[in-house]
Amino acid sequence: MSVQEYGRLMVDIEGISLSNDDIALIKNPHVGGLILFERNFQSRQQLHSLCADIKNIKDEILIAVDHEGGRVQRFKDDFTHIPSMQSLGDFVKKHPIDGINLAKDIGWLLASELISSGIDISFTPVLDIDRDRSTIIGNRSFGDDPQLVIDVAEALIKGMKDAGMAATGKHFPGHGGVAEDSHIEAPIDNRALEELFEYDLKPYIVLQDLLGGIMSAHLTFPNIDSDSVGFSFFWLTTILRQQLGFNGVIFSDDLSMKGADIAGNYSDKARMALEAGCDMILVCNNRAGSKEVIEYLTENKTSKTSKINTMLKNNEIEWNELKNHPRRLNTISMLNNMQSI
Repeated sequence: MSVQEYGRLMVDIEGISLSNDDIALIKNPHVGGLILFERNFQSRQQLHSLCADIKNIKDEILIAVDHEGGRVQRFKDDFTHIPSMQSLGDFVKKHPIDGINLAKDIGWLLASELISSGIDISFTPVLDIDRDRSTIIGNRSFGDDPQLVIDVAEALIKGMKDAGMAATGKHFPGHGGVAEDSHIEAPIDNRALEELFEYDLKPYIVLQDLLGGIMSAHLTFPNIDSDSVGFSFFWLTTILRQQLGFNGVIFSDDLSMKGADIAGNYSDKARMALEAGCDMILVCNNRAGSKEVIEYLTENKTSKTSKINTMLKNNEIEWNELKNHPRRLNTISMLNNMQSI
């Protein structure tokens, strides 16, 4: 059986169903991924139908979402509310054994509910080491202790794997050292590489064999390399691929973010990200930008990738079986009691 190849671009769609323009975009051979947002969600059943429609148009497409828990949980109604990862990290500090077991169950629950709705991956876990410094990370992180981040993330990832979902660590090599939000500006981190290896990079070093994917950050470390990480051959190939030995999928962060604008227009961003070592690039909330990237990929005859096969869900879960599954009900009960324990 031949291995499927996927286009290198991940795009988004406008609403809760597919428009003709969405369909034409999905059919383009360079589109290999689609990310969903809160605006694409009305109900679990609608989401399931939407994902089925997408796969009917193109089987070789990865359907993704940012569904971390806390303030970054795109689907709410019909889905279990997942607390912030910082609150989970705090719980683990107080109750190490119960907390790690709960983290694994949360990973399983989060992944199971998404898989039963047709989603392949959630871009999670956040491996940034932070508590209060970063305006965009903050309580999305498990905490500011590298070992705590490693321990809780490992449990969450193993739970996701139990359900049949690959995990994506973000934002490499670490977004927790700067206050600025790369969605609206281009952050600068002046630390040295040695400090990052002793702190921010530790989760990637320890967990790399458990991670199916890694998403790069729109950050520049001028004392290490002049290029922003997502466009840096040094970071993505020399450090991540060669020195750390990561063999999974490298995703860019959204090229529509302000932090990516330092690379130029969308064609420039696509070129630099791919040359740096990205396997799949994301362009969200800018249809004109997506089409500009497609033009670039077409003109340059950019090859597809078979790596994305490793990110597809490898299990099928029926919602009617999941909703009363003992592990799901027990996890929901533990989540309800977490604050009072």
